[in-house]
Amino acid sequence: MHIVIFLYDGFTTLDAIGPFETLSRLPDAEVTFVAKEAGMVANDNGLIDIYAPKSIDEVDSADILLVPGGFADEAVRNDPHQMDWVRKIAKTTKINASVCTGSLILAAAGLLDGKKATTHWARYDVLESYGATPVAERWVDHGDIITAAGVSAGIDMGLHLSAQIAGEDYAKALQLAIEYAPEPPFNSGSVATAAPETIELVAATMDSGDATPRPLPERIGRVPRAH
Repeated sequence: MHIVIFLYDGFTTLDAIGPFETLSRLPDAEVTFVAKEAGMVANDNGLIDIYAPKSIDEVDSADILLVPGGFADEAVRNDPHQMDWVRKIAKTTKINASVCTGSLILAAAGLLDGKKATTHWARYDVLESYGATPVAERWVDHGDIITAAGVSAGIDMGLHLSAQIAGEDYAKALQLAIEYAPEPPFNSGSVATAAPETIELVAATMDSGDATPRPLPERIGRVPRAH
């Protein structure tokens, strides 16, 4: 089972690595990180690089395509070369999956037209602009396409997908193996439970389409690239 994880400069690390920690442990799983060009790919704060051994021109099929989100998803959506590749490989897969704003890339490729889907809550309007119907769910599964909400939801989606592929018992064992039993110290992980001032603070940091790293406090968790 060939799993392709699509990276691009400005991707969010956990969007890719969260599902990787589950899907890479599936029986007979072969995971390939790919990018527009082979080499090191910087995450959204420029502090972590992940190596993509193959370029998108070298990979033309997969069983599962995973597209993470990030502050630079718009750059991908505006790049015909990368979008043509997403459309091309999506025709070969059994499942196309996304985490966070990765669903905007799938939507821009025409894969979510008329479908319910999810993304980061602050990007529902962009998702809707591509013809999808945003829903506030942890993940949305259409069988051949799965979208997960923001960042940490990719772990949940990865376990859900693992259960579909290898069975619930195997997925439960994976959950125990990675000791995924979240007990967050605050009840502010969704707009349904977060305080209005918390929502306002996060929304103010996510000006749509701008992937330029900025120092805190303009962007939550975003700092200048280390030298």
